[in-house]
Amino acid sequence: MPFSPKPYEKERIMSLSTLHPESHDSFAIKPEHQHLDFIRNVGIIAHIDAGKTTVTERILFHTGRIHRTGEVHDGAATMDYMEEERERGITITSAATSARWKKYTLNIIDTPGHVDFTAEVERSLRVLDGVVGVFCGVAGVEAQSETVWRQATRYGVPRIAFINKLDRTGADFMGAVDSIRTRLNAVAIPVQFPILAGGELVGLIDLVERVFHRFVTTGPDVTWHVEEIPSEHAELTKEHFMNLIETAADYCENIMEKYLEGGEVTVAELRHALREGTLSGNLVPVLCGTALKSRGVEQLLDGVGYYLPSPLNKPIVEGRRPGDEEHMVHFESLPESPLCALAFKTISDKNGDLTFLRVYSGTLRRGDIVFNPRTTKTERIGRLFKMHAASRESIEDAQAGDIIACVGMKDALTGDTLCKKDDPIILEKMNFPEPIVSMSISTKSNGDRDKLSDTLSRLVKEDPTFRFFTDEETQEIIIAGMGELHLEVIKNRIVREFRLDVVVGRPEVAYKQALAREVELQSRHVKQSGGHGQFAVIEVRVGPNDGSANYIFEQSIVSGSVPKEYFRAVERGFAESQKIGGELRYPFVNVHVDLFDGAYHDVDSSEMAFFLAAQQAFSMAIAKAGTKLMEPVMTFDVQVPEEFLGDILGDLNSRRAQVESMDIERGIRVLRGRVPLSETFQYATVIRGLTQGRGTYSLEPREYAEVPRNIAEKVSLDRRAMLAARK
Repeated sequence: MPFSPKPYEKERIMSLSTLHPESHDSFAIKPEHQHLDFIRNVGIIAHIDAGKTTVTERILFHTGRIHRTGEVHDGAATMDYMEEERERGITITSAATSARWKKYTLNIIDTPGHVDFTAEVERSLRVLDGVVGVFCGVAGVEAQSETVWRQATRYGVPRIAFINKLDRTGADFMGAVDSIRTRLNAVAIPVQFPILAGGELVGLIDLVERVFHRFVTTGPDVTWHVEEIPSEHAELTKEHFMNLIETAADYCENIMEKYLEGGEVTVAELRHALREGTLSGNLVPVLCGTALKSRGVEQLLDGVGYYLPSPLNKPIVEGRRPGDEEHMVHFESLPESPLCALAFKTISDKNGDLTFLRVYSGTLRRGDIVFNPRTTKTERIGRLFKMHAASRESIEDAQAGDIIACVGMKDALTGDTLCKKDDPIILEKMNFPEPIVSMSISTKSNGDRDKLSDTLSRLVKEDPTFRFFTDEETQEIIIAGMGELHLEVIKNRIVREFRLDVVVGRPEVAYKQALAREVELQSRHVKQSGGHGQFAVIEVRVGPNDGSANYIFEQSIVSGSVPKEYFRAVERGFAESQKIGGELRYPFVNVHVDLFDGAYHDVDSSEMAFFLAAQQAFSMAIAKAGTKLMEPVMTFDVQVPEEFLGDILGDLNSRRAQVESMDIERGIRVLRGRVPLSETFQYATVIRGLTQGRGTYSLEPREYAEVPRNIAEKVSLDRRAMLAARK
């Protein structure tokens, strides 16, 4: 088809219904629901240091939400409001805010980029309608970029991409786009193209409108003028425009017909096709800029409005009735529908916990009584707020499509559904990874132990990947999390926010155990001491399962030798023993138990007797079957200049690492593979020393794998010695 740069036409903001009314095939947009069409619940996701928080900061500035920008490196970014975040210059907890851009209401969540805080990304993506993936123009797709992208894919969240930091030395826009295509397996299609001169981003070519946005700096402000595309860039623009047309034609028949017949494709048709492809999850429009210098941010805001979904793009809320796992129930995503909201985050506060909610259907008002199907209890909604990082703006009600916070809920946890008692619904729950690092923690003052337990309970309610428990033998309190940084942040919060002086032990790997083989055995718990005695006999097969679950209990009794009322006691006995972990106190995983026979006494049998028989049976199974020690294994991504490759490979080899790929990306050697977590402590210091500070790395939990025998023996000896010393 013919290509010609277009003269500037005054920009029009078009709603979803204006662009393509056929998208709403389930119902037409009524006038009273039109505002929902202009809501964008959007998250900012990326690898650490790609510029997420800076992008968010500039969005807030350009939308007028803030009047002065703060910088991440100065500890002054609006969304990084925690003291730990400002000191470290990283995002630790997801923060919510809202802003207005033209006709759009933007509810924005800025998420962390460090793998230790991946749960913050997980629960944010669960409630978002769309996502902006931020990528560094130099590094392109990095390790954590892949992780958060997979999370967005799992929840079916449409995405657009923003290539950031294009004014940095070594930036390569198309290289970053190609990395999205290859590493994320995404159909990434540029809708803009950057023009650089002298290392500066001087403008953007808008491929949809076929105009040039030239940036103009006036004092501290950056504005832009719309001009015709410079002649020296006409051929490059034509090439990218034709690629855009060919891609968009897959999502709009009109474009395909015009493309084949050589007709002119309108801006509205092109935006409609790109939006259709984005909403289907098959297409990722790519925008670009440099957020630190406020270039490309307003164009990104327009892209959020044009391509990302509104709440009306998910017109139906799908869940289940409490107690019914087979049949689905559906609510329309409208204010007049029955209430359905999801609690996705809790912040502990001395004045009452702050619970973040996404309202999927219905209307929630201050003072309403809501039902929690998990607890089967009702709770009263206190005050409602629109959040702006740590600041709160009081509101009277929230409707379908809103993301808000409320005070007054006592029992709601992350993942709980809130609804009306006479029309209950349960939404799909969220799943979070298990902790992989632990350490002991104690207070310097013995009188503060109870206060420490209360504090840890509040932190567990906030963070679904944080755990704590008391070692039954040593009475030590053990905290567990996703990594060294995670637990260090927890410890610092305890000291700063809760005013407790604490001492922590060194980080320890969260090892697990598995039975080496299946065994068949009989366990008898029989005691006679006059009067009622205790009698329970069980015959079981105990061994590893196929890895599909940590614990599977079955019963294949056909003779009635053990009454059904005792099955639950046997199941609990094995489950508790599995968690205790035998002599080493490492929990067992992938356990399969089959109760196939036994015996009971009409008078002396009881649930407690069968519970104790099951615990005894598990101890017997450990001794008879033998055990395998299991360790957490991490996926690593190490990036180093070529001259340091030999030293890095030698060091990785000494750490039992398996290098699975070794590529060159933009002049940097990138090593990927797997390494045991136990071999990675303090690796940041090592890689800095080996590469003169020029190497970087990231780790991500991958799986549990068997520990080699010689190392397992040493770990077991050290564990026994440590447990003995603590007694």
